[in-house]
This record gives sequence, C-alpha cells and structure tokens, in this order.
Amino acid sequence: MLIHCSKKLLDELKIKPDPELAEEPLFSWSAHVLTIQRKKMVVAVNNLNRYAVILYGLKAKDFKRLGELIKDGLREIWLAEGIKEDVIERYLSAAGEVNFTKSKDRSSVSRLNRACDFVYFLEEYIDPTSLINTELSLKVSRDLVGAGKNKYIYPYREMFKELENLTDGRIFGTEAVQLKISLKLDDRPCWRRVIVPLNNTFEELHEVIKYSFGWGYQHLHTFYLYNPKIKKKLSPNHPAYHEVGYEPILNIVGSPEALLVPIDMERRLEQQAKLLEYIPEVTHLKYVYDFGDNWEHYIEVEKVIRDYDTYHPVCLEGEGDTPPEDVGGRSGYAEYLKVINDPGHPDYREISTWGQMNERRRFDIEMVNRLLK
Repeated sequence: MLIHCSKKLLDELKIKPDPELAEEPLFSWSAHVLTIQRKKMVVAVNNLNRYAVILYGLKAKDFKRLGELIKDGLREIWLAEGIKEDVIERYLSAAGEVNFTKSKDRSSVSRLNRACDFVYFLEEYIDPTSLINTELSLKVSRDLVGAGKNKYIYPYREMFKELENLTDGRIFGTEAVQLKISLKLDDRPCWRRVIVPLNNTFEELHEVIKYSFGWGYQHLHTFYLYNPKIKKKLSPNHPAYHEVGYEPILNIVGSPEALLVPIDMERRLEQQAKLLEYIPEVTHLKYVYDFGDNWEHYIEVEKVIRDYDTYHPVCLEGEGDTPPEDVGGRSGYAEYLKVINDPGHPDYREISTWGQMNERRRFDIEMVNRLLK
C-alpha cells in the first residue's frame, strides 16, 4: 500500500519520502493532516476511486504507526459497510506493506482537497471519542464527485466494484433484520415491510423510515424500545405509551439537546446506538415523528436474516399513503379527508388549495428503494 503524503503530513511523520515506487491504483492513497477543534486529523483518499479513511485525535505516538492505523481504519469502516471479513483481508494482503511517498500529482492533490473541504462541512459528525472516525468516513465516501468531463461518481460504489473484481465474488455478508413498520391511523392501514442491516445505527433507521413513508426533514423524532414481557400502565398522553401496554426501557433521541429533557428512563443518542446492540432481544419499538402531530410508528421485529448480501436497506412491500405534513395529527388528517371528499363542504376550496401544496405521499415502492439505495 502506497500513501502519497502532503508536505504537511510528511513533516508530521518526520520522515523522508520513499523514492518513486511502482504502484497499483487500487492500493494507492493520498493523505493530508488537518487540525480541527484543536486536534489532528488525517484524511486518506483512494487514488482510484476516492474512497475515504479518516482518523481523528492523533498524537505523536499515533503518527509513528500511521500505516497500521490506516489499515485498521479501513478494516473497521468496511466491516461497518457490511463487507465480509475474508474480502477485507484479501485486499489488505494484496495491498502489502505501507510505504510513504510525496504527493502524487496536481489532480490527486485537488481531489484530496475536495475531500478535506467536505470534512469541514461535516464537522458535526466528528467522533472525538474514537481514533477511527467510521461514520464520518462513510459520509465522505458518499459525496458525489467529478471524475472527468461530464462524469460523476460515488466513491463507495466504485470501491465496491473494485472489491468485486479483486475477489471475483460476492463481497457483502452481514446480519440484517426484517421489520414491519406501521403508522398509527384511525381507520386505514399504512405500513411498510423493510430489511435493514443490523450494523446500521438508529440514525440510519430514522432515514429508512423517513424515505419509506415520505416524511420530510422539518420535524423532530425519537425512538422508544420496549420489553414485551412486562406490562406497564401508562397514560395515552405519556410520550412512551405503547398501545399494547409494553414497558418502555430505552429512549433513543436524535440530538444532544434532547438528552436534557427529563424522562423516567435511560436515553441514548441515535448516532451512537446500533440496531445490533438491542435487536433481536428487543422485538417491539416505537418511532415518533413530529412532536406536534405525534405520528406514531409501531415497529415489530419479524425475523433476523443471517447472511444479508447487500449494503443498503430494502423495502419489500407496503400499503397506504402517508398523511400530509402539519395536517394536525390523526384527528386533523381524518378531518382533512372528510373535507376534500365533500365538494359541498364550506371549507372545501380552502382545504383543497392547502392540500395541493401539502399533498399526501403516495406509496411508490420503486422510488422508496431508489432512495434507500
């Protein structure tokens, strides 16, 4: 593996670059060191496809073993992608010993700078508790980048293609869970059946639900996990209320500010909690979107899939359209449907005009799966 280092990184490493070495593009990377929030970060980008590995909080001792850390980072990030361990080891073995040399050329430097700029844009995703910044690396590798005249690529997809060519076979193999997610409405079904890799975070599950039902970004959300073996009588007005009466055991929230709101149960941030930490032991969950309209989605774990052969969630089937945003919750939606289905209603024109700007999300499984991919 050949690492083309910026001058700043070479100075940090306190080494002279190796002379020009023969290289294979798939095993060639460009790297730079940044200082963000008063801590040092190394951004490494593959020269063939611009896949990213990001390390954060490096100290002097870490730079002495930077090659080892980049390999460890790649291993951890690819495991998070759902790539099989034997595929990862095949790449690392073929890449060989790490050697450091100077920056490759102006084009490679420009591409590395693009990745570094995107890191600054995604600064909120930096994990100060981990040397290997897996989530940030995954997001940078999903940036649509230019690759020549009128050509654009997603680095992660290009890397997957190269790994398939390298191994001449299937590269994914991870556990996944099949979920049925039902939006609670008064008198009509609205549900989706999805498969989600268990190494996904609850933040990613939020994205799955958002795309599956067509919700937007403008409202807050939260998750509740339940113990179905214990019943606990809660008021229907309690935020963790479950229609079957299960005991809530954990609240997973979307922002650090939400941790400050008092509640009588343990809380975690969704970015830091993975599904595999709780599923399949936890089989019943609730997702609430928009604390004003209070759209409750009841989630049931149907089965665990032991060898899931893709890297992204999939929607298998579903039924029912999603209500418009800000319609006023279940009661408001029922009233909305009553009015727009009665041209003689005195509020018909006003509500119909509002509905044209805030229409229901029609369930389109092909569109849902394009978004999930």
